[in-house]
Amino acid sequence: MSQRQVLQVFEQYQRARTQFVQTVAELATRPQNIETLQNAGVMSLLRPLLLDVVPNIQQTSALALGRLANYNDDLAEAVVKGDILPQLVYSLAEQNRFYKKAAAFVLRAVAKHSPQLAQSIVDCGAVDTLVICLEDFDPGVKEAAAWALGCIARHNAELSQAVVDAGAVPLLVLCIQEPEIALKRIAASALSDLSKHSPELAQTVVDAGAIAHLAQMILNPDAKLKRQVLSALSQIAKHSVDLAEMVVEAEIFPVVLTCLKDPDEYVKKNSATLIREIARHTPELSQLIVNAGGVAAVIDCIGNCNGNVRLPGIMMLGYVAAHSENLAMAVIISKGVPQLAICLSEEAEDHIKAAAAWSLGQIGRHTPEHARAVAVANVLPKLLSLYMETESSEDLQVKAKKALKNILQKCTHLPALEPLLRDAPPNILKHVVGQFSKVLPHDSKARRLFVTSGGLKKIQEISADPGSPLQEYINTINNCYPEEIVRYYSPGYSQTLLERVDHYQPVLS
Repeated sequence: MSQRQVLQVFEQYQRARTQFVQTVAELATRPQNIETLQNAGVMSLLRPLLLDVVPNIQQTSALALGRLANYNDDLAEAVVKGDILPQLVYSLAEQNRFYKKAAAFVLRAVAKHSPQLAQSIVDCGAVDTLVICLEDFDPGVKEAAAWALGCIARHNAELSQAVVDAGAVPLLVLCIQEPEIALKRIAASALSDLSKHSPELAQTVVDAGAIAHLAQMILNPDAKLKRQVLSALSQIAKHSVDLAEMVVEAEIFPVVLTCLKDPDEYVKKNSATLIREIARHTPELSQLIVNAGGVAAVIDCIGNCNGNVRLPGIMMLGYVAAHSENLAMAVIISKGVPQLAICLSEEAEDHIKAAAAWSLGQIGRHTPEHARAVAVANVLPKLLSLYMETESSEDLQVKAKKALKNILQKCTHLPALEPLLRDAPPNILKHVVGQFSKVLPHDSKARRLFVTSGGLKKIQEISADPGSPLQEYINTINNCYPEEIVRYYSPGYSQTLLERVDHYQPVLS
């Protein structure tokens, strides 16, 4: 065989390998092909090609493996069990930028599925190598490495700590300062994933100077970047008063309020989440938000969106109102109660209704004035209905009941309470009747209205155990009226009158 023929054989073999990895990489983009590829043992066929002498074949085989591992945790597990990770880590440090991006993609695809698979990435020494890639001159390599590190860190505090210990945080903070938008997004996302697990991890991110750089990007025109920036600041602020104050000191107010009007739904949601995480800590932080116009802005946002986008805003109003009477009144003055009442009626998801019920309870629990503001929005019958509906989730029932009790114990606006006399179960009814027993002895106009509206008649129809609080409340109400009036509205009184007619002997002249 001539030298030319030998070269032709090698060329054919190279073309065949190239065609194979390219075809597998293409087939792996379509879910319907995955099972067939898996059954054909494609993993074991791709593994030796990671060491191929042709760089393009190495890169494409890594890309194919990444696409397969990305599909489900079984295939990701096959990458781990096939001893592919050590080879990827070795090559990650040695090969060109194209291979580095492909190898980092495989590591990300494996790590994203579960803490166990992410731990496999840590155990094979990949984190240190990925951190080195954060210093690569190529922005695409940095992006791929940051993405893989974020996928490792997102699972739990231990994995995040491994990323921190490898020195990733200062380099990620440098990455968010790079000009490339895609790199900024991924680096901000990774910082968010690192910050979320514990105050200590969040403090590490803060100590690297992340807050100032993140805060500067709140008004960046790129919506996807804003999502990640707001998420990262939320994950930092949620842990403690000190961390929340550091975020506030970066002068995020009032600029963050403009994000509540952003056309991107996730930007709206993440900005409301950030405001919520700050508001929940102290009355002082909530007051700062009120002073910046944050409560009114959140209420407007809730009115202009639906579903889960509303949820953080709904909760934020509850957190603000929970701190003090004055802050709850700020929510009322900004017309927060009607908007929460709309959420309670409109939303289909029980967890959103539960959040609205909780927030209304926090607003109405302070004073009779607060309770009246909630009651006149016709919220009480809806809360009662949600509590009594068998289709309601347990959490919704608990929160609706708690909100009802909170509001009822302060409510002296009797017209709002009367409908509950008819429908409330005994455990709620005692709170309703208790409020009537507090108000009627001191208000003659209310006593008259209570008779003409049928309230007194309804009270006589309630059966209460002798000596129970409910019976005592009923006795207090009955003592507000002449005995004959109480008898007149008692069940069976008309029958008694008829019996007296039957036994009455007329006086004949």
